Amino acid sequence: MLLGTRGTVKEAPGFNPEQDTENLRKAMKGAGTDEAAIISILPHRTIAQRQQIKEAYKRAIGKELVDELKSELTGNFEKVVIGLLMQAPFYDAYELRNAIKGAGTDEACLIEILASRSSSEIKALTAAYKYGRNLEDDICGDTSGMFKRVLVSLLTAGRDESTTVDEALAKQDAKEIYEAGEARWGTDEVKFLTVLCVRNRNHLLKVFQEYQQISGRDIEDSIKREMSGCLEDVFLAIVRCIKSKPGFFAERLHKSMKGLGTTDSILIRVMVSRSEIDMEDIKNEFLKTYGKTLYSFIKGDTSGDYRKILLELCGPEK
Repeated sequence: MLLGTRGTVKEAPGFNPEQDTENLRKAMKGAGTDEAAIISILPHRTIAQRQQIKEAYKRAIGKELVDELKSELTGNFEKVVIGLLMQAPFYDAYELRNAIKGAGTDEACLIEILASRSSSEIKALTAAYKYGRNLEDDICGDTSGMFKRVLVSLLTAGRDESTTVDEALAKQDAKEIYEAGEARWGTDEVKFLTVLCVRNRNHLLKVFQEYQQISGRDIEDSIKREMSGCLEDVFLAIVRCIKSKPGFFAERLHKSMKGLGTTDSILIRVMVSRSEIDMEDIKNEFLKTYGKTLYSFIKGDTSGDYRKILLELCGPEK
């Protein structure tokens, strides 16, 4: 399946970056900002088209579009707009940097990005991490133990990306994971790491099947029994992304909005980063799993221009 074929954001027909530049300029001129004009343009252009708008804006106005928007906008609406103007690897790098810097670490963000990106996406975001430092060093400085080792393994982008399944090896992998966890006192987490961070998706789906037969449990149940904290979270994220990436993101979105308050950082990151990739599939999974549309969830949980731009990224309610 081609990248972008399952996104809600498609290439705008008759795209004219100069016209968009003119309209954005008008939206920011004078007193007050015309947010509706911004919403009518940016969520309806692809990342590639937005880069062309940035270039056209700089040519015509002599200023950076991002700087101009930052001076006009605030809050979560600003965060969505700025995210939309970044190329995917730079947005991932930016989110990882924010997860690491300052007091405390947003482990959930590290897990979400590193567990869900392909090897080529991880290589690209590592190269885009331009913060006067190295992403691996930053992660090593902010995490510890086996959790750190799993993140470093994911960062090497060493997952086999072929589609071949070695039946005998799948059986052996399942048996070794079982013997490293359920079948013994204590857990040999390295064995989980070696299989879950390295094998290809088709092979791992077969391993999960074999595991169910050997242990009588789903691999997710065993991980929950054998591990705790961030290590449990990262292994569960890897398994869920292997089973269904849209299902994983639907769960992230649901978690960000259910209960008291909204975790806007998760909501924004998933809506911005997946809108051009698989948002249609995420919406389908959301409806199937939670019995409500993603559109209605966002509508009920957010407000103002922030709500409007997220709903544009979500695409029409089905």
